[in-house]
Amino acid sequence: MSFEEIFFGFLIALAAGALIGLEREQSRPLDKRHRLGGVRTFPLIGLAGALSALAAHTMGAWPIFGALLVLGAFLAVSYQQEWKTDPAPGVTTEVAALITFLLGVTALLPGLPLAIGQRYLLIVASAGVVMALLSFKEPLHHVVKQVSRDDIYATAKFVIMALVVLPLLPNRTFGPFNVLNPFDIGLMTVLIAGISFLGYIATRIAGPTKGLALTGILGGVVSSTAVTISLATQVRESQAAVGPAAVAILTAAGTMFARVLVIVGIVDIPLLPVLLWPLGIMMAVVYATALALYVRSPRALAGAEPVSYRNPFELGAALKFGLFYAVVIFVAKAAHAMLGDPGLFASSLLAGTTDVDPITLSMARFHRDGLSAAIAAVAIVLATMTNTMVKAAIATWLGGRQLAIPVSTGMAAALCAGGFILILL
Repeated sequence: MSFEEIFFGFLIALAAGALIGLEREQSRPLDKRHRLGGVRTFPLIGLAGALSALAAHTMGAWPIFGALLVLGAFLAVSYQQEWKTDPAPGVTTEVAALITFLLGVTALLPGLPLAIGQRYLLIVASAGVVMALLSFKEPLHHVVKQVSRDDIYATAKFVIMALVVLPLLPNRTFGPFNVLNPFDIGLMTVLIAGISFLGYIATRIAGPTKGLALTGILGGVVSSTAVTISLATQVRESQAAVGPAAVAILTAAGTMFARVLVIVGIVDIPLLPVLLWPLGIMMAVVYATALALYVRSPRALAGAEPVSYRNPFELGAALKFGLFYAVVIFVAKAAHAMLGDPGLFASSLLAGTTDVDPITLSMARFHRDGLSAAIAAVAIVLATMTNTMVKAAIATWLGGRQLAIPVSTGMAAALCAGGFILILL
């Protein structure tokens, strides 16, 4: 290594230690400033790691092992002293000190298969992540408290399915029309469940008291239909609840369009530009209507019960989605083979009455296999339109005429705008 590389390596090691040490210094209670680690100690630990790695260039790995043993002894003594005053002191600071030392070692470690710039970026990014994890103690603990034991069990089962079962599925097509691929079906199931799970966790973290506009936006990531059913059922008895519920239902419907765009962007990005205009216009119209209602409505629905969602990682729900996706992709392929584009559009309209994700994934798959982007986009847009009309019907049926007027008005305006763009495709 050149002198410049060694010099900058020391600076990076000191900077990484300073980042972590600054957080540790700030987080310590005022009456416990004697505890290990702070804005001076952690940079010194990083520097010790860099010095031992520099010595390893000529002496082998022994300086690193020796420095690590000395650091471990200091950490053990510090932990023992802390144990005398605190029966449950934790080991977060000690682990952070160990990571700081290893980051310093990484700055000058010989034989590391990384370019100098990549090495420095890795060290700084790692130090930033450590600093963030240490800083977000309270928010992270809050998140954990919002997740139930059943959620943990469901997630564990799903992870096993995704990491153990999915790789074992055959990655080839079967059956009539040569369209059913077990691995593809499993992979798309994992993708949709993962996106829905992010929304599910976000709704659990936000809680029921953050306002119905946020409930609609986050709920739309999980299930806009669930938001519509839940809130429409609650507002039938209260005229004052119509405005806030309509805002949440419309924002959930708008989020559904955004969700479709995200899914297409993940699985088939060349199809995204064709879909951006019709779905983007419908999303903008629905959000604009919701915003107009939000300005004139109360910010919360008094006495409202939180929307109930199923954990998307439940095996039963995931397997049902996988089966439904397989049925939709088979029916759509059969309809297209026998009836041409009209058959494909008819299958999209039918699939959209229940869920837009399977038909979205199916059209993305067909587009990758050669279907024109315009036909695939029209099929997806038709499915979202059908699903929007179903939600308007649910709001009318369960919520009554007062809820039907604002919800149907916003959704009808979005459908008209989307239909106009659809004609131009």
